[in-house]
Amino acid sequence: MASNFRQKEILDLARKEGKVTVDALADLYDVTVQTIRRDLSDLAESGRLERVHGGAVVPSGVVNIVYEERRRLNDVGKKAIAVECARAIPDGASVFMNIGTSTEAVAQELLDHENLLVVTNNLNIANILAINHSCEIILAGGVLRRADGGIVGGLTVEMVKQFKFDYSVLGCSAIDADGDLLDFDGQEVMVSRTAIQRSREVMIVADNLKFARKAPLTICSLSDVNVLFTDGKLSPDLTASCDNWGIRLVTV
Repeated sequence: MASNFRQKEILDLARKEGKVTVDALADLYDVTVQTIRRDLSDLAESGRLERVHGGAVVPSGVVNIVYEERRRLNDVGKKAIAVECARAIPDGASVFMNIGTSTEAVAQELLDHENLLVVTNNLNIANILAINHSCEIILAGGVLRRADGGIVGGLTVEMVKQFKFDYSVLGCSAIDADGDLLDFDGQEVMVSRTAIQRSREVMIVADNLKFARKAPLTICSLSDVNVLFTDGKLSPDLTASCDNWGIRLVTV
């Protein structure tokens, strides 16, 4: 049936882009918006997509998306965010960077910086920055998570405690409507919390898809950070909260 082929293509597109919209799909397939809404409802009922206003996103909740799929989600937006974040980090700074594809994008934009000290629990970030010979890289000890190159555990937390960073550049899996930053892995959360406590300035890099996702564990509140870099449009309530908390919003 045509609907089955269309739904498969819609699912592939959602996995590539992170989000699909009813109007764009209706134009793409030259069908009515009602037809697309039925397709999205079918995909949502089977657990393959999650409905949001005006479209659908890759589902989340208690299990994170496969790492290679995460890397491809909104890669253009992540790069734009990374460029702005890297501009805010001066040469000679000490920086902590956690696990995630958004922080890896920032690492790519730090290749021309000089005399950085970067501490990370992300093996991918260490490999990216190894090209920058003026950057000193310290890889936090702990248990290697082969699925995404993350290093976690009590040893990682204890090592992060030894430093006082100028900046922490942190990603997360989701941002709730009340401003809570959320993630899936308890050990990863503990590392990020420790980095926040040991940093003079905390920078969050989060693309627009993070505002449509859910995750079960709280890292911190946006009230605990200094800067949020995003390509998303915050709700009026969250924008007002950020203003009250004194957070600098950088929208790309």
